[in-house]
Amino acid sequence: MMNWLINSAIRLYTNLTCRIDAPDLKDFPQHGPLIAIANHTGQIEAPLLFAHLQPRNITGWAKAEIWENWFLRWVFTTWGMIPLHRGEADMTALKLALKALAEGRIFGLAPEGTRNKTGKLIRAMPGTVIVALHSGAPILPIAHWGGEQYLANLKRFKRTDFHIRLGKPFKLNVTGVKVTSEIRQEIVDEMMYEIAKLLPEEYRGEYWDLSKATRRWLKVEGLKF
Repeated sequence: MMNWLINSAIRLYTNLTCRIDAPDLKDFPQHGPLIAIANHTGQIEAPLLFAHLQPRNITGWAKAEIWENWFLRWVFTTWGMIPLHRGEADMTALKLALKALAEGRIFGLAPEGTRNKTGKLIRAMPGTVIVALHSGAPILPIAHWGGEQYLANLKRFKRTDFHIRLGKPFKLNVTGVKVTSEIRQEIVDEMMYEIAKLLPEEYRGEYWDLSKATRRWLKVEGLKF
C-alpha cells in the first residue's frame, strides 16, 4: 500500500513538472528477470522510471550514504532498493542484486557509475558486467534526455521535456572465454553504445562515434521477452 502511495504521488508530481515523451514505454516487458541499463543524470530519472514502470517490481543499487537521510531511507527502503558501499567489493549488495533477479524482478543499473551532470555520456565502469554474467538475465538499454535541465527548469516554474527510448534486449555471449578486466570493459562499452544509439548526437559524449560500436560480446538477434 505504501509503495503504491509513493509511486502514485511521484507519477502525479512528474506529470505536473514534466512533459513525458515515452512512446515505447508500453512495450516494456511485464514478466521475468531483467537488467535495465540507463544513462545517469541523477536528477529525476530514477524516481520517474521507478514510478512509471509500475506495477513491475523494480530494484537497484543506491549509494549507502542515502540511508543517512531519514526521508530518503524511508522511500528507498519502501522501494526495496539495495544500499551499495562504493569503493569496495560489496559482496552483500551483489548477492542481493542476484537474488532480486532470481525472483524475477527488474534490476536497474547505471553503467556510468556516477551521474553525468551535463547529460553527455561518460566512460562506463565494468561493474554492470559482473551482475549480467552471474545472473544470465537479459539486458534492456534505456536512454533518456532532457532531465539534466530539470532543477533549472523547476526554479523557473517551467516544465521539463523528458524523453525516454527503449532499445533492443540482449544477453552476453562469452561462452568459452576467460573474461578478463579488459574484456569486461569492452563488454560494458558495447552496452553503452546500445544506449548511445538511442540518444540524440549531442548527448552521446564518450560514445559519440557510433562507427566504433560492436556487438562482439552481445547476443541480440532472436531474443524476445
